[in-house]
Amino acid sequence: MRQEEQQRQAGYREKALKLFPHVCGRCGRDFEGKKVRELTVHHRDHNHDNNPQDGNNWELLCIYCHDHEHTRGVQEDRIEGSGDASEQADSLSYSPFAALAKKISQKQ
Repeated sequence: MRQEEQQRQAGYREKALKLFPHVCGRCGRDFEGKKVRELTVHHRDHNHDNNPQDGNNWELLCIYCHDHEHTRGVQEDRIEGSGDASEQADSLSYSPFAALAKKISQKQ
């Protein structure tokens, strides 16, 4: 069963690497040579069995952005109740100190 999954993943990964430039779809880092192994195929609909030949369900993400993508829901649950959760989920460029000046001015 594991071998089947590895073969299936190898198949769509190779196709995705041929279809798309070797750039992370989130952070924009370029990957060349041996570093291409750090690129992973992310299924946009989270269904690993949905592998259309044109790749419209795939995007190449570096291992860090891919990990972030799959832990976003966990992080949102942890910070539930704070108004910033939706802003964090929308972008990887979240800045935890963006509202710091506002909070400091409120204390004064």
